[in-house]
Amino acid sequence: MADGTANQEWDELFRRIYKIATDFVHAGHVSKWDFKSYVLGTMFYRYISENFAAYVNKGERAAGNKNFDYAQMSDEDAEPAREGLIQEKRLLHPA
Repeated sequence: MADGTANQEWDELFRRIYKIATDFVHAGHVSKWDFKSYVLGTMFYRYISENFAAYVNKGERAAGNKNFDYAQMSDEDAEPAREGLIQEKRLLHPA
C-alpha cells in the first residue's frame, strides 16, 4: 500500500510541476531549460537533504536516542557535526 501511495504522490507531483512549467514557459516568463534546471536542482537538493537527515536519525536512534529528529535541530546545534557526518556517510556508503 505504501508503494501505491508513494507512486500516486509522485504522479501528482509530476502533474503539478508539468502544469506550472507549461504555464510559465508559454507565458514567456522563463525558458524551458531554466525551469528544468531550477526544478531538478531543487528536487535533488531536497533528496540529498532528506537522505542525510534519515542517515543521521538512523544512527542516533540506533545509539538509543529514540526521539531524535535531525530536522528539528537548530542550525547552531547541527552545523558543528555536519561536515564530519558527511565525510562519515561518504566513506561508509560510497556512491
